[in-house]
Amino acid sequence: MSTESIQEALKQVKYPGFSRDIISFGLVRGVDLRDGKASVQLAITTSDPKIPSQIKGEIEERLRQVEGVNDVAVEVAVTQPKTQGGPAGSPMSGQAPIKGVKRAIAVASGKGGVGKSTFAVNLSCALGQRLGEKGRRNAVGIMDCDIYGPSIPLMIGLRGRPEIEGNTIIPLENFGIKVMSMGFLVDDDSPVVWRGPMIMKTIQQFAQNVDWGELEILVVDLPPGTGDAHLSLVQTIPLDGAVIVTTPQPAAVNVARKGARMFDKVNVPLLGVAENMSYYADPATGEKVALFGEGGGRQAAEDLETAFLGQIPLNPSIRQGGDSGIPVVISDPDGPEARVFFAMADKILQSLG
Repeated sequence: MSTESIQEALKQVKYPGFSRDIISFGLVRGVDLRDGKASVQLAITTSDPKIPSQIKGEIEERLRQVEGVNDVAVEVAVTQPKTQGGPAGSPMSGQAPIKGVKRAIAVASGKGGVGKSTFAVNLSCALGQRLGEKGRRNAVGIMDCDIYGPSIPLMIGLRGRPEIEGNTIIPLENFGIKVMSMGFLVDDDSPVVWRGPMIMKTIQQFAQNVDWGELEILVVDLPPGTGDAHLSLVQTIPLDGAVIVTTPQPAAVNVARKGARMFDKVNVPLLGVAENMSYYADPATGEKVALFGEGGGRQAAEDLETAFLGQIPLNPSIRQGGDSGIPVVISDPDGPEARVFFAMADKILQSLG
């Protein structure tokens, strides 16, 4: 019997109306176990008076089932939300919700050059296809937060400027995916020389002043890096989960792990690790050659205690899809590369419930 066993029991307590538990939401501020008495301190931001008592009751019920626990004490500190909007009693009500967006997931890498944006575009298209099969069309969007090197417009075949209606920006759309990117707002050859506050203001506008319509999922393509600016960025957007992209070699995996730890600080759960450029398959023989090593993505997933989503091969068709603006998921949906992205999309949809 230990505080770890108490923590594990608390992971079974879901926030009312959500699929996430109170640990992943960061509501548990303290856990203690002495002489058979388990003590838990909670901090909840909600305007619904039923939420604290409901959570407290379930905690007491769960902890009494833990071997060695004879008594349970739960302290709940309740504060009123500072911003309005979102579901009543939402643990994310301290963040401004993105209007019309049900779920937002981040795609991150930590290290640049691992194919994160290529992954984000193909994953978004795969998610859009899967939701379309269920009758929910135009239900996926991409928010390109890579201010300094926006590549999403090229990879999804979009050019031009978004229209503005009043104070609202209308995102561009292709293949049923709605897209907003800094790439639409600057010339192709113009560098973006901005400091952190200007970047944060732009991201806030992408979240609050873009008419996303009614989206099931918004995919947020984060810039590479793990600094304070990136931490502030993920705190700005209410995220339901994050996907980490890496390549197999240790140089990428080590940085990916550091990037993933950033999400722990803001209580965003990891949905899994995707390994890109895993191998090259010889078109003549079918032999797989691990050009960048083996096993890094799977090891990262184990270290981070999250799902391993799968391996994406190093194939010219994926690169060609990005260069031509027609992602491989769209151009060859029955091909082996597209099937990998569809399998990952299925796992992510299952994780999101």
